[in-house]
Amino acid sequence: MTERELLLTCLDVPRWADEVLAGEPYASREAMETAMTEIAAGISDEELDQALARHPRIGEQADATKHDASHSTREQAGVDRADADVVSRLADGNRAYEEHFGRVFIIRAAGRDAPEILDHLTRRLDNSDDAERAETINQLTQIALLRFREVMS
Repeated sequence: MTERELLLTCLDVPRWADEVLAGEPYASREAMETAMTEIAAGISDEELDQALARHPRIGEQADATKHDASHSTREQAGVDRADADVVSRLADGNRAYEEHFGRVFIIRAAGRDAPEILDHLTRRLDNSDDAERAETINQLTQIALLRFREVMS
């Protein structure tokens, strides 16, 4: 796997990956992560849609043909898909979010359990479009950094 391909598994935004690579060599991994974060802040709406398409809905099984299934399954380990109440509440929340914002709800699920994810989902439904777009990019960036650290360790 090339460095670019590796970066695209972290965040599926080709321009972002290209800009991160254009900054090499970095003085440290922290410097690279800072650049990754700064570049991600400029994601366009089209790039945002592309990046979100690689993520399953929270609480749903990842489809290996569309999603980074191994990452997603590991990251959503705190969501008990056998708990019918949790699955139902997440499905309702995902539906409400998508109706309100027109895109899939994304959160760095790693290290979070279902109640915490549901709290974030409920809170974020009250965000303005601009605030939620920024939060979505922030969450995608957190996921990208987490994945980057996993593959670099």
